[in-house]
Amino acid sequence: MFFRGPLVQGTVVRRYQRFFVDVALDDGPTVTAHCANTGSMKTCLEPGTRAWLSEARPGRKLLYTWEVAECAGTRIYVNPAGANALVAEAIQDGTIAELSGYRNLRREVKYGTGSRIDLLLEGDGGRAFVEVKNVTLLVGPGRAAFPAAVTERGRKHLEELILVKRAGDRGVLVFCVARTDVRSFEPAGAIDPAYGEALRRAHAAGVELLAYGVDINEQEIRLTERLPVEMR
Repeated sequence: MFFRGPLVQGTVVRRYQRFFVDVALDDGPTVTAHCANTGSMKTCLEPGTRAWLSEARPGRKLLYTWEVAECAGTRIYVNPAGANALVAEAIQDGTIAELSGYRNLRREVKYGTGSRIDLLLEGDGGRAFVEVKNVTLLVGPGRAAFPAAVTERGRKHLEELILVKRAGDRGVLVFCVARTDVRSFEPAGAIDPAYGEALRRAHAAGVELLAYGVDINEQEIRLTERLPVEMR
């Protein structure tokens, strides 16, 4: 997935009120950019963190969006709003081979009890309901985990996917592991034990868990290879 236009770079000054980050640009002033990641951003921010910003579409109050953080040589995609498009692209180009062979791909389709599934795949062989999670938390060397904060919404999604599976469709959870320093994925049980238990229950019920790593450069981000899911 190509970024929208060339990115500008600078150093993070501060991130505040969840939605804002001040960045001292390398070749200009300090600007305030939109931070689409409203979570804690634990392990994504440290003194001297670099920020890669894209220019916002015309008409928006903030002129930039924070796309990538760079910490100690690790690049981290911090814009969760783009994760669905990234996974959809990887399905369509065959990178996620486990989800190939479907004729139609639709986004944000209503299902369950007032929810919307991120991606719905449809074909002659049936349907696959695909939920996407952007993962930025590091819990050990080479180990990424989700969630970075307690998430009741995430647990609800797991229950919905269990019902999808029981109804005869595929329920799939794709973890977009958006760090370049990761070799495996696991539930963040120390942060949200209830989510970890719900994930294990969903896995036992037949919900498919897929984790994919990324490659990030100044032009694009793309999914690369499947990572092992460790149900710790």
